[in-house]
Amino acid sequence: MPKADSPEGFKALKDTALFKPLRLGRMNLEHRVFQAPLTRMRSTKESDGVTVPNDLNVEYYGQRASKGGFQLTEATDICKYAGGYPGAPGVFSPSQIAAWKKVTDKVHAKGGYIFCQIWHTGRASPPSFRGGQQQWSSSDVPMSGNYLDGTSCTENPPRPMTVEEIHETAKEFGAAAKRAVEAGFDGVEIHGANGYLLDQFLHDNVNKRTDQYGGSIENRCRFPLEVIQETTKAIGADRVGIRLSPFNYFQDTKDSNPMEHWSYLCEKIATLPESERPVYVHMVEPRFDEVLDEQAKMDALSAYTSNKGVEAEATVKTRANNLVDFRNILSKGGVKFVAAGGFNKDNAVPKVESGDADAIIFGRWFISNPDLPKRLAEGLALTQYDRSTFYGADPPSKGYVDYPFFGESTAA
Repeated sequence: MPKADSPEGFKALKDTALFKPLRLGRMNLEHRVFQAPLTRMRSTKESDGVTVPNDLNVEYYGQRASKGGFQLTEATDICKYAGGYPGAPGVFSPSQIAAWKKVTDKVHAKGGYIFCQIWHTGRASPPSFRGGQQQWSSSDVPMSGNYLDGTSCTENPPRPMTVEEIHETAKEFGAAAKRAVEAGFDGVEIHGANGYLLDQFLHDNVNKRTDQYGGSIENRCRFPLEVIQETTKAIGADRVGIRLSPFNYFQDTKDSNPMEHWSYLCEKIATLPESERPVYVHMVEPRFDEVLDEQAKMDALSAYTSNKGVEAEATVKTRANNLVDFRNILSKGGVKFVAAGGFNKDNAVPKVESGDADAIIFGRWFISNPDLPKRLAEGLALTQYDRSTFYGADPPSKGYVDYPFFGESTAA
């Protein structure tokens, strides 16, 4: 086994801020290395619109659990036809709740905590994933390109949700949260990011409504805030978090003024009554993008939001688009801040030690290192991830539960 400062490893991080305890709602966490909500598409289709976690999912989350550690599940459908990916589970049927109970039992047996990330994909999925029903969104603005089933997004545009459907869906988030707690989860994270339904209301290039849910940022925030209120009312505010991505370009969302608009949303979150105020907000760094590399993303953000073009100074871009302002707003309401997006063993510690985040989300490194907290704490070498197995593989166990723990031989 390599020493902490050996060539095979790196400086041990156990004495850094990343491994200081953290009180998060009802949970007493022993470290701040959080597992990201990663769509891995490994669950089993039971019937049309109903996908159920299986034994591989139990093993996967169980492997990555640690004493006093915190995990987020993959995005999970709040109701039938809310999803848009094969192999992505839900939390609305008795079979799903029973299956998730095996996952939560496994995590709790190792002394860990786990939240279920709950979502509705909105316009980000085709009618074939919805029993032929037309997909919903804030407006009738389609994405570009094709859906996963190969059909054209522009030829299958979404329809605007009615006000009644908005209210019903907000209540469904709360009902899904109750079912998640029934399944043994310690709480839920509302997915309000990455171009899915709630994000489709927030971003002004998608939301073209002229009623109380569109136009001004006050109106565009209304639906996400109603979802927060319904969810906290259902299971308690200390069991609820929310993920946001103000700088998102994924799924064709581009806001004209993310700093101003999400600052408003954070102000509203921070000043909610304590009984409705989520325990944390999880945000994605502006540098991170599903498609663009870091520099291309920062260039594009600067050009889009400042009208200065891609020649704008890097210092201006970095200052203009960052998460620190949001963190400072939320901290006034006692809301914890969790940062995600391209973090590793080198840049995670400074983020926490500077006070710019309370904890760090790790995704890709948690995929390939089931014992990631131990490896980071002790300075043990990390296993490289295989991108080709991120979203499903044949067999499904490949790139999912076959990554070795430190000291084990590498799986074939």
